[in-house]
Amino acid sequence: MKVKYLLIIAYLPLALLAQTNKKSSSNSTHKPGETKAPAYEMKQYFFVMLTKGSRRGEITDTVVLNKIQEGHMQNITSLAAQGKLIVAGPFGDESDWRGIFIFDVPTKEEVETQLKTDPAIAAGRLGYEIHPWWTAKNSVFK
Repeated sequence: MKVKYLLIIAYLPLALLAQTNKKSSSNSTHKPGETKAPAYEMKQYFFVMLTKGSRRGEITDTVVLNKIQEGHMQNITSLAAQGKLIVAGPFGDESDWRGIFIFDVPTKEEVETQLKTDPAIAAGRLGYEIHPWWTAKNSVFK
């Protein structure tokens, strides 16, 4: 039941934005030379749920763990600088979900290619699930 309410809350702003854009475009008295607001447009991103990896418990050496984490953070920084990774962050609890990435790339295959560059994924400390995700273009990520 809780998930149902969260979904309603998540989609309500998008529905209101779409309705507002629809009303304003139909009631508009556009004059030559005036700039119109950009049209409402959806854009696909890729949501990656980072999970506990299948080899998470096998590496216990703190030096190795720190090196993997350092490489993981450097990889995130590099992907963000390239404009491919627009959101990254860990969860604050100890569930199997460890964090999220949101990629702005054209295909799922490119997401998989980029994920393989992550040392924590390569070492099996992290696993992942990839999901296509849509939101209003430039409404959340600019």
